[in-house]
Amino acid sequence: MIQRTLEMDFSQALFRGKILVLYGPRQVGKTTLVRKVLEKRSENQLWLSGDEADVRRALSDTNRTTLAGVSGKAKIVVIDEAQRISNIGLTLKLADDFLPEVQVIATGSSSFELANQINEPLTGRKKQFTLYPISFTEMVAQESLFEEKRLLERRLLYGSYPEIITHPGEEEELLRDLAESYLYKDVFSFEQLRKPELLFKLLQALALQIGSEVKNAELARFLGVDNETIERYINLLEKAFIIFRLPSLNRNIRSEIKKGKKIYFFDLGMRNYIINNFNPLEVRNDVGGLWENWLILERRKMLEYSRKRVNSYFWRTMSQQEIDYIEDSGGTLEAWEFKWSSKTGRSFPPSFLEAYPGSKTTIIHRDSFEEFLLLGDV
Repeated sequence: MIQRTLEMDFSQALFRGKILVLYGPRQVGKTTLVRKVLEKRSENQLWLSGDEADVRRALSDTNRTTLAGVSGKAKIVVIDEAQRISNIGLTLKLADDFLPEVQVIATGSSSFELANQINEPLTGRKKQFTLYPISFTEMVAQESLFEEKRLLERRLLYGSYPEIITHPGEEEELLRDLAESYLYKDVFSFEQLRKPELLFKLLQALALQIGSEVKNAELARFLGVDNETIERYINLLEKAFIIFRLPSLNRNIRSEIKKGKKIYFFDLGMRNYIINNFNPLEVRNDVGGLWENWLILERRKMLEYSRKRVNSYFWRTMSQQEIDYIEDSGGTLEAWEFKWSSKTGRSFPPSFLEAYPGSKTTIIHRDSFEEFLLLGDV
């Protein structure tokens, strides 16, 4: 059992007057995390699943009498796959209003329905967590820094889903099963999705562009659709925890790209499955993109788990001067360049240093990345 960083924070949030909402991709261990936390509790518990039709009927368009009957004597009610329940936000609000002594926990493997349905009804009433595939920090704590650095290539090729990590040698078969059974389930079931084949082609195009700026207009021309369709599908993929975007920083220089974005994947194993490429790193031409995606993803996990709030960007000018990753924390900028090889030298663009004086700059390569992800916890 791999110890999850969120476990303590999640446990401490119980019975603090908030509904707990746990988001995350399918099969990253949300239910396992909740069960592990609750197995230490003595209160009566009720577990419900939004995958079951009778649960959806009971909790959709419900009332306080029905809720009281469903919860019975339970002091903890867990609703798995809550995004599948119509009007789940109003249902959770009713539970908060009329069952204040009950701790309600809702999990969701996609946020596009759950988030849209609960944000307004539950403003100020919920505490939200996101669980990712296993993090570098979690594996260092589980094994050792030396061991996890030794397995870096495997993480870049096969990702960090719990089942992938715990079944070495079976990665490609397990990734295929995960993708076919879970990856597209939420997105393909979304009622406005009319062309699933287009979605897969878009995913392939995005997978081939990690580390590069993504332009909707170029994708639209390539796939034969309009810009609005591309943006809508990208939003769906974000809310289903398949991809995430990094915006461009633009404040001080006229030549800075104003509305640029890069897109990365929540798991590199899934990304490599999408393009059907599990070749060793030494024969690949996308190592730089894989390395960049992995570092930014792991940094995101670390920041979110530690509740550190920063604004994250990349930086590029019209003349193609660029910086891979920048964080703004309280007005202070810190910039990083990611290089797979320690022999690759590169300085930061003078125009950036002139426009943002006082910014801290660091070059990271595979022999010197742990401080970026562990923040002094090495």
